[in-house]
Amino acid sequence: MRIVQELPGIERDRPVHCIGNGDLCDLFDITPAMLTQLVQRGVVVRLGRNSYDLEQSTRNYVKHLRGVASGRGAGESALTLTGERARLARAQADAQELKNAALRGELVKADEVERRWSDILRNLRARILAVPSRLRGVLDLSPGQVQRIDRELRDALAELGHGHEAKGQNGDA
Repeated sequence: MRIVQELPGIERDRPVHCIGNGDLCDLFDITPAMLTQLVQRGVVVRLGRNSYDLEQSTRNYVKHLRGVASGRGAGESALTLTGERARLARAQADAQELKNAALRGELVKADEVERRWSDILRNLRARILAVPSRLRGVLDLSPGQVQRIDRELRDALAELGHGHEAKGQNGDA
């Protein structure tokens, strides 16, 4: 690698060290296409044809690499990669939490819960529908009264089964 030339200082009498594109690519270990992208992003300072500011470009490139490493730089690809890594880490942590909860017995299977509730509600329905015949003997009800109680209970169960609140005799909820 060689410095092409040293120009007299422009800012605070600091000399500007110029370097060619091939030498800069070797120094940064990048391809010419990547050098072009870095120039377009303003990372590498171009002074002219095949001439780049060595010190400022190096400072900017180091800042750029730090940004990439921390997930703040390198445009969309770094943000996407960093974001995907974070998403993957969250998904893995969530999966581990679920495994731990299952091992502690804190989780139940949805199909088991559904089956158990279906059994409970089926049993409740059977007991409610048995009420009129049990009351007939205890309260000495007429067959018409038993049918009326049976019809009201069946209507209430049908309304509840369709997601409606049961209505009283007067039609109020």
